[in-house]
Amino acid sequence: MTLTRSDLPHWETVPTDLPAAIREIKAALRTRVEASGRGVEEVFAAVERRVAARVAEIEAAGDDVWPVVDYADIENGTVTPEQSARITARGCLVVRGHFPREQALAWDAGIVDYVEGNRFFENYTGPGDDFFGSVGSKPEIYPVYWSPAQMEARQSERMARVQSFLNSFWRHTSDGVQWFDPDRDALYPDRIRRRPPGTDSAGLGTHCDPGTLDLWMTGAYQRAFRHLFDGTVEEYDPWDPAHRTEGPQYPGSTMCSAFRTFQGWTALSDMDHDQGVLHTVPIPEAMAYLMLRPLLADVPEDDMCGVTVNQVFPASEKWHPLLMRALTGIPDVRAGDSVWWHCDMIHSVAPVRDQRGWGNVMYIPAAPWCPRNEAYASSVREAFLTGSSPADFPEEHYERTWPDRFPAARLNATGRRGLGLD
Repeated sequence: MTLTRSDLPHWETVPTDLPAAIREIKAALRTRVEASGRGVEEVFAAVERRVAARVAEIEAAGDDVWPVVDYADIENGTVTPEQSARITARGCLVVRGHFPREQALAWDAGIVDYVEGNRFFENYTGPGDDFFGSVGSKPEIYPVYWSPAQMEARQSERMARVQSFLNSFWRHTSDGVQWFDPDRDALYPDRIRRRPPGTDSAGLGTHCDPGTLDLWMTGAYQRAFRHLFDGTVEEYDPWDPAHRTEGPQYPGSTMCSAFRTFQGWTALSDMDHDQGVLHTVPIPEAMAYLMLRPLLADVPEDDMCGVTVNQVFPASEKWHPLLMRALTGIPDVRAGDSVWWHCDMIHSVAPVRDQRGWGNVMYIPAAPWCPRNEAYASSVREAFLTGSSPADFPEEHYERTWPDRFPAARLNATGRRGLGLD
């Protein structure tokens, strides 16, 4: 049984009566599940057993949870089948030596020169994003996108090689459709984080980023998550991109217009594992748990376990205690390493008091070329050429008058392809 556009009610924009729409979609999804001859509780129990087995593996692994791969093995094609299997199971990895340490430290110093030379701190008006503004240190997330350091990293051959490697974990061709080009990435621009020694930071709570209510309420995502609601939940594959590359998201301050196979950042400083670093629930299948959980009887009819629009998708002890048991931090990383996690993955940033050393990163994901990313690239090109904040981010536009932002003349072939110029 396959979902089609007419099987479920759907809204391509935010419903005007959100509580009523939530009640309607929950009733329709329950009916859809039951039409398969299975009840919601039975389907959720199947997912829970699958996830619980992963949680047990993670708890038994102790500190050895995150896969670690050397960049040289990616470059040489010598990543072992055992390493690849661990990445598939965990949905995350650290790439050691993705960039030479000296290069990463030089980029970090270059960003300092860039923001200070353009008097960023004198003009900074506070966080334009309430979520990232909650971390507590001011500023920690810099709304800067077009520095030479960021663009050099985005369009580098080493970044393209790692992104292609990561994209290969997804079934980019399924149901007879090639959903994306694994060897061409869109240059999705994101911000930087600089957290100085001695910082007290509140961190970021557990959440995931693929969308909010649109995951249940739009036609493309209903098809993407079809196995969760059509009685074939055992066939759900978190590495199947079918229909995700076409799915619009409800507009809001937390949306991502691009399809990302992996979210990621590149370390610009050394960071120890206990210094307010990234944590994830390294279970790609957990998205099935999150999507089905609101349909159970203990959740109020107009509630999706706290998911709403214009906020991130929360994960919590209240609704997802099994998943929270698997929350695991990254190992120590050094400048030049990169950190990656599956786009559906629950993640957080731990709080820290009196941080030791710097905590500096450039956010650069893997966002393969596909119809959705090609459409977003048109707005990215305009933002790049004008020094504007990209459309997915608050309209702060600090760099419009900065004369030393990365110029179009320095784009290489990878950069031009990533912006849709070739």
